[in-house]
Formats: sequence, structure tokens, C-alpha cells
Amino acid sequence: MKQSNRGNDMKHGRRKIDSLPTKQQVETERKRYRRQKAYNKALGGTVYVLTIVAAVAVLIATLVLPVLQIEGTSMEPTLKNGDIVLLTNTTEFDRGELCAFAWNNKLLIKRVIGIPGDWIEIDTDGTVYLNGEQLEEPYVEQIALGECDLEFPYQVPQEQYFLLGDMRESSIDSRNTMIGCVEKDQIVGKVFLRVWPFDSLGFIN
Repeated sequence: MKQSNRGNDMKHGRRKIDSLPTKQQVETERKRYRRQKAYNKALGGTVYVLTIVAAVAVLIATLVLPVLQIEGTSMEPTLKNGDIVLLTNTTEFDRGELCAFAWNNKLLIKRVIGIPGDWIEIDTDGTVYLNGEQLEEPYVEQIALGECDLEFPYQVPQEQYFLLGDMRESSIDSRNTMIGCVEKDQIVGKVFLRVWPFDSLGFIN
């Protein structure tokens, strides 16, 4: 009986020894663990960097490059309903540039036609004259007098801008005293880039 038990113990002992991992298996497992640890560390670093980048992007978009979606058709064909544009914060605006301004709790986009001190005239068919010379407007498809109740010639007051929409027939803008010339401090930014739709991505002239 004792010999039989000893033989069984030896068999059990061998089975226990045989079940232990080999040196190669241990080394393989260590390498796998080190790779997993390095991967987790790299992943954590990547997530951290992406989080920082996203936060900076949001901050820039909010403070430096405000985003605005176009509603309506008053700036067609330059900007269409649903377009998404970026604005750049600036205090300097020149003739021909597009700018966004605050009016009646909304942001409107129009084109700068006259700067402080300029003389504006618009005849009955909608032709615009700037400081006595006809204004070349390749961005306008069809001229029209539109909603106009100003008396011409009209001089743009200091610290104000005369703004018109490109769709002259339907745009409500500085031709109408309901909006009139726009104070400099009403303007929140200059339109410089269209980001949507993607097939129209590009700078705005």
C-alpha cells in the first residue's frame, strides 16, 4: 500500500511539474505584458494630446475664428443658404469685404460698400456709385434698387460702414433706414473662409 501511494504521489508530482510554464513561455508572457503596458501608455498619451488639441480648437473657434451658418439668400450667389463660414476678428474693414454684424439679436452678413467719409449714390435701376464713380460689382448677378428709402447722395458717417447684400432685390441692408449704416462696434468679424459644403471649401472674396 505504501509503495502504491508513493507511486501515485510521484505521478501526481510529475503532473504538477509538467503543468508549470516553460522558460520560453514565461519570457513570451513578459514581452506581451511589456508591449501591452507600452501600448496603454501610448494610447493614454494620444488621448491626452487629442483632448488638448480639441480644447484649443474650440477655444480658437470661439474667440478667434467664430463659426457662422448662413440663413437666407441675401448674399447669393456668393454665399448660399446653409453655407458655413469662418470669421476672423478684426477692427479693420475695407471695401468689398464681407462682414458679420449684430442687429436685432441676430448676426447678419453683408458686403462693405462704403467706409467712413465715402459718398454713396444709387440710381433707380440699382447702379451704385462710390465717390462719384460707378462701382464695379462682379459679385452681383442682377442689380436692383431694392428696399431703399435713403436720399442720395449719402455720406457714410464716421465710425460707420455702408453695407449691401449681393442679392440686391431682396436684401435688407444699409439702403433701408431700418438697418442703415452699421456702427463699427456692431461688426463682430470679417468672413474669410467657407468650410461647408466641402465642394465649395475656400477663401471668400
